[in-house]
Amino acid sequence: MTDSAGAGVSGVSGTGRTVFLLAHTGRPAAIRSAELVVQGLLRCGLGVRVMEHEAVDLPLPPEVELVTESSPGALDGCELLIVLGGDGTLLRGAEFARASGVPMLGVNLGRVGFLAEAERDDLDKVVDRVVTRSYEVEERMTLDVVVRTNGDVVHRDWALNEAAVQKVSPERMLEVVLEIDGRPVTGFGCDGIVCATPTGSTAYAFSAGGPVVWPEVEALLMVPISAHALFAKPLVTSPTSVLAVEVQNGTPHGVLWCDGRRMLELPAGARVEVRRGAVPVRLARLHHASFTDRLVAKFALPVSGWRGAPH
Repeated sequence: MTDSAGAGVSGVSGTGRTVFLLAHTGRPAAIRSAELVVQGLLRCGLGVRVMEHEAVDLPLPPEVELVTESSPGALDGCELLIVLGGDGTLLRGAEFARASGVPMLGVNLGRVGFLAEAERDDLDKVVDRVVTRSYEVEERMTLDVVVRTNGDVVHRDWALNEAAVQKVSPERMLEVVLEIDGRPVTGFGCDGIVCATPTGSTAYAFSAGGPVVWPEVEALLMVPISAHALFAKPLVTSPTSVLAVEVQNGTPHGVLWCDGRRMLELPAGARVEVRRGAVPVRLARLHHASFTDRLVAKFALPVSGWRGAPH
């Protein structure tokens, strides 16, 4: 789902417009990139807001607004969240974007960066597009995650990419039973199970052998990791399905990772339920390039010899 952000607006005065900036300040490239973006936005009359603890590492002018990370309204009044960094920083930014409803524009300073919309060399373009509001906003599906033990809900979480149930002990497998829409599918020993969104299909689920799913497809994925079973194929279900992973009694405890950022220990007998999230993450898009072209570019896929459809 996309909506226009006012493409092609000219003569921006900047009055009342504020952009939030989040950067991986542990990287020199991010510090320099943040400096360039801040200078460009201020020069065009936009306000810039930054986390107080990040400002210590950034060469920021005094007119930049500082907020503490614990502030519940850190992004109040901001029209956009610009995130500079790799996948971890972008997923951190997604947490802010989901909580605030503010669209996130990612600039990739890492490796693959499927969540990013721009690369380090595009900073001038990023500033220009933000100033002129020449971008569109797209909603990405999320996951809502519930953990139960003895029938009681003990934890709630969410994910943009994936919720992964994994083993802890390297020498012993995790014994699980998979369920979809209230019906058992199969059980086996494995290293883990990845429940992913289409956005997450190119992340952990991809590494585990799952399919690449185009972002506009509405579906949920369930991908086994190193399963000891004849039937342990990736599954693609309806977006209205409810996926469940039951950790069997007598097996070593496992862990739940949401987007590789938030972890919860899972005792034997725990049940993890995953469904479509009620709150999406909004991403700002600068380009109209197809996902196919992005896929080819990100993975440097060989396409020489392609002739295309006849005209």
